[in-house]
Amino acid sequence: MIRLHEGFVLGERYQLDSRIASGGMADVWAGHDLVLERKVAVKIMRPDAGHEEMFARRFRDEALNSARLLHANIATVFDYGEDDGLAFLIMELVEGEPLSAVVRERGPLSHVETRSIMGQAALALGVAHEARVVHRDVKPPNILIRGDGLVKLTDFGIARALDASSHTRHGEMLGTPNYISPEQAMGKAATGASDLYSLGVVAHEMLSGRRPFDRGTPLATALSHVQEPPPELPDDVPEDLRHVIDDCLAKDPELRPPNARAVALRLGLGDHEIIGLALGLAWSVGQDVEGVGDDGADVPTQAIDLP
Repeated sequence: MIRLHEGFVLGERYQLDSRIASGGMADVWAGHDLVLERKVAVKIMRPDAGHEEMFARRFRDEALNSARLLHANIATVFDYGEDDGLAFLIMELVEGEPLSAVVRERGPLSHVETRSIMGQAALALGVAHEARVVHRDVKPPNILIRGDGLVKLTDFGIARALDASSHTRHGEMLGTPNYISPEQAMGKAATGASDLYSLGVVAHEMLSGRRPFDRGTPLATALSHVQEPPPELPDDVPEDLRHVIDDCLAKDPELRPPNARAVALRLGLGDHEIIGLALGLAWSVGQDVEGVGDDGADVPTQAIDLP
């Protein structure tokens, strides 16, 4: 078995510099592309020994799903490879902090910063949903904030293409309990509306400085999404922002915003940002387009004309 260390080279091309993150499925290293001479992030699969084949399929799915998504607010995937049985992804190295660290260090964020981060994440989800990819694990650690304020959505490790099978074990609930949608908590399939619910939970946490549905154990926390309303937001949250978050947190997926683009528009993103959404392979501005319905099917959606 390969033992990874600083200076190790994968695929005779990608040199590992320093480990920057670890998860249940993979480790992420800051690295260097020796051919193009640029910094990269190297995500290396670390499978469960008892479910190696399933983890490998998920890892390949992540490569395929992520490579389809081109947008300023999504961390770009450059390459996928295998070296002596070790599967790895090569991604854009984002110079910034995860949103989880920002909230932990600074506490509640201003409504201006929250609006910007939520809006940019919505643009990223709009691109994914238009490509028929549901993220299924929107949470602060997967939202990276660069020093200039640009948001990057990352980690499509359990994402699912709506027209593909899901690699799960019987009884397995994918997602993180603190941010999981009610329908996921009840064992139903995740859709674009599920991602919007999770984004609403993230926004609530940004404004309050604490997780709104944390009940101490994974099961109790997951059930609270189904059974309990979220806590009240701080009194100084602007009414329009409060309403967007409340709508995202509707227990019934059909009562949530119709798509991620609608969320971005309601948050007041400027024309150039919405145009960027169109350039990122999402909805065409000012035209009739196809959206992703709550059940995963294509449904007609009327685009909103910009002034």
